[in-house]
Amino acid sequence: MLRTEGVLHFTIPVKDLDRAEQFYTATLGFQKIGRTDRIVFLRAGEDYFNLAYSEGPITQNASNRHEIHSAFRVVPQVYDQIIESLPQQGVAIFKQEDRRAGVFVGRSAYIRDPDGNVIEFIDLVRAATGPA
Repeated sequence: MLRTEGVLHFTIPVKDLDRAEQFYTATLGFQKIGRTDRIVFLRAGEDYFNLAYSEGPITQNASNRHEIHSAFRVVPQVYDQIIESLPQQGVAIFKQEDRRAGVFVGRSAYIRDPDGNVIEFIDLVRAATGPA
């Protein structure tokens, strides 16, 4: 069995790299660490993710669904700030929940980026460490 050390990065597909870069840096506050003509490299705390121009269609969730998404951990104060500030910036929070059981426990808020990708912010209280 392969033993990995963790996740280096994941990639979020976008159609307009400039628009996506602006949204993820100026609106959401992620740190840009590099860019090519097809990829923006971003940092989330000690982790990394990329925005990559997609020539093909971007897979969307059905209306008000969120199974396909990228999740970012935040501390309680930042979660409260997200709930207050994003709607003021015109970013709709389409779902909030406070999970008390399951694999990932904590308060979650879900938004869509300009390409319709679902982004979750979670005030993570606990994550399962073994099989559920």
